[in-house]
Amino acid sequence: MRVLVMTVVHHPEDARILHRQIASLTAAGHQVVYAAPFAACGVKPRPGLESVDLPRSAGRSRARAFRAARAEYKRLRDDVDITVLHDPELLLAVAGSHGKRPVVWDVHEDTAAALGLKAWMPRPLRRPFAAAVRAAEAGAERSVHLLLAEHGYVERFRRLHPVVPNQTMVPAEVPPPGSDRAVYLGAITLARGAAEMVAVARLLAPEGVRVELIGSADAASTPLLDAAVADGVLDWAGFAPNDLALARLPGALAGLSLLHDEPNYRHSMPTKVIEYMARGLPVVTTPNPPAAELVSRHRCGTVVPWDDPKAAAKAVLELRDDEATRVEYGRRGHAAALAEHDWRASGTKFVAQLEDWSRSAGQRNLRRGSARR
Repeated sequence: MRVLVMTVVHHPEDARILHRQIASLTAAGHQVVYAAPFAACGVKPRPGLESVDLPRSAGRSRARAFRAARAEYKRLRDDVDITVLHDPELLLAVAGSHGKRPVVWDVHEDTAAALGLKAWMPRPLRRPFAAAVRAAEAGAERSVHLLLAEHGYVERFRRLHPVVPNQTMVPAEVPPPGSDRAVYLGAITLARGAAEMVAVARLLAPEGVRVELIGSADAASTPLLDAAVADGVLDWAGFAPNDLALARLPGALAGLSLLHDEPNYRHSMPTKVIEYMARGLPVVTTPNPPAAELVSRHRCGTVVPWDDPKAAAKAVLELRDDEATRVEYGRRGHAAALAEHDWRASGTKFVAQLEDWSRSAGQRNLRRGSARR
């Protein structure tokens, strides 16, 4: 196949898009055209990957990205076999113009629920916009194929759609966890626990344990992180491509996931939790239902209360002081990730699903052409 992959919202180095889905497609011998906001994010396309640069859609500045995406889709649609969209607004960019070639929307999040976390969205508009998003989702079911990133998204839709969960490539072997570094991997926002992680860092620094954050931070979180870095209690690496970020996890004491109790998170597994397990790290997580269930079932970490940095710091110190438990948590988490959450299986399913949709569309078009003749 020749596959067009499009995003105007996500970073071009997004782990699910580039490091999992595109990597699986190219490994299977398919060609990919990747349309993403490379220049806006200050990154260059990966060598050997055909790319198209798009503006980035952010905050209230979305019209330019929308127009550019629509124009590029119209230019490329007849030269590809199938298109994969990663942003709900791209549904409008391709509306009424995709013709015979199948289009897939990869559903990453509960967009309507996430509006409550968007600082740029005026509060009075959040409810009507959420209703509009739900209506758009219903319309998408009638016009495009859907792939879901979470089993918890199934109930949002009237029909059943394939689920390809966010997972990671799990190494066959990992080193045991260390004793002096707690890590966080992912985007950093207040809702994802930025303030709590800074507080944990301030509590752990006198105990000889460093907290290292790997990821980009939003405007509200950046001053907190900058102050903690200036005080010498926190290491903040900023954004790193997923493959490089994952390489920094092995040997850490624990992986942190201190999400708040937000509607958008209640049905979503934080991918970072699986990434910690896959690298043999004990997990310290708030009671986000999917994460808490996973960690408790596999006995590979500690669940701490919401908004309680003292409890999180205490959990990290207990792991530091109990090497046997720390090593066992890491071993159990790695074994569970290898058995149940390895992207190799999901990547195969993802590629096979696109192949099936592309093949079915080709057969329908062939029958229509024969009927006209």
